[in-house]
Amino acid sequence: MSAQLIFRDKYIYADGAIREMIIWHLPDTDNLRPHGLKYRLYYGFPGKCLVRHDNERGKGDHRHKGDRETSYSFISVEQLLQDFKADIERLRGEQHE
Repeated sequence: MSAQLIFRDKYIYADGAIREMIIWHLPDTDNLRPHGLKYRLYYGFPGKCLVRHDNERGKGDHRHKGDRETSYSFISVEQLLQDFKADIERLRGEQHE
């Protein structure tokens, strides 16, 4: 059994910024993905990632903001989406100051 797509959403803002959120349910859990999910949440412009939450194989749950990568404590899908959207709101606020 392969991963099953459970959520996908893409939105393009008027200024050209892209928000894309993709979440898959995995057939098995492991020590880096005990929640059984694989996800990639992206916000940025074509060719320029401003913030990304993901859990690529071998790294576990983490967040990229600019050139910085930090670990992320996964609680729930709802919290993940809320945290990601809060990151976007902060960045968009900074862009319009």
